Amino acid sequence: MGAFGDLARINTNVQSLDALKSLYRVNRDIGVRQLRLATGSRLNRAEDDAAGYSISKKLESRLRGQAQALANIGDAKSMITVAEGTLNTILDILGTMKEKVLQGGNDTLSSEERVLVKSQLNSLSTEINSIISSSLFIGRSIFSAEPLTFMVGPSSNNTYAVTVGSISAEGLGVASSSLLVASAASATASLGGIDVSIQTIASMMAGLGNAQTALSFREENISTQMIHNESAKSRIADADFAKEQMEIAKLQILQQTGLNALVNANVAPQGILALLQ
Repeated sequence: MGAFGDLARINTNVQSLDALKSLYRVNRDIGVRQLRLATGSRLNRAEDDAAGYSISKKLESRLRGQAQALANIGDAKSMITVAEGTLNTILDILGTMKEKVLQGGNDTLSSEERVLVKSQLNSLSTEINSIISSSLFIGRSIFSAEPLTFMVGPSSNNTYAVTVGSISAEGLGVASSSLLVASAASATASLGGIDVSIQTIASMMAGLGNAQTALSFREENISTQMIHNESAKSRIADADFAKEQMEIAKLQILQQTGLNALVNANVAPQGILALLQ
């Protein structure tokens, strides 16, 4: 409570100073409330609530990291989807190869017809290498023996590695030199190599499917965490519009009474003039 001045002393109007001080405080509080309504935030400066401001900024930083992690997971899943699509295409080619080897190994074909079958097999083998070399994601080769590491969380230890694997027609055992249909015996040997290649590709696809599932779980977990973090940040930092509007209405009344008090405090010393008449 401010001091009460002696109305008989006019050099220092303590009542006026007290009224002015209260009016300044009310005007400042109105400005704070109006800023909260304008920004939707309860914490616009650290002085509003130092601890709450610090916590909300940490939550905001974590949310931004989680949002980027979600984007990273989306990119990782897209990359794996591209790899999966390529492997599906290779499986189709291997299936066609198997058909051609079975056809070429049959003794109903003449040597000339087997040459045509062999030419088709050579083209299919070349196509496998071409598809693999052109399988890129944002300019990066997908099929690599080196693991692909993805940042899937806001912390440095939140990583997930996927090894797609390096493959080629030669590595799969379906290079042109390995696909022979000159006789039933050579066709049988070629068929065995193709079957092994199909199994290899199927195993790779299973691994990619497991990676997709794991990334989906990470994605769901981060999304859930973001909802909880947003809720926590909202409770700390967001303005309660109903409460702020109620406070402004109260402060506006105090503003008016403060102005009246200031006017009255400034008028009161004029009564001293009566003593001089």
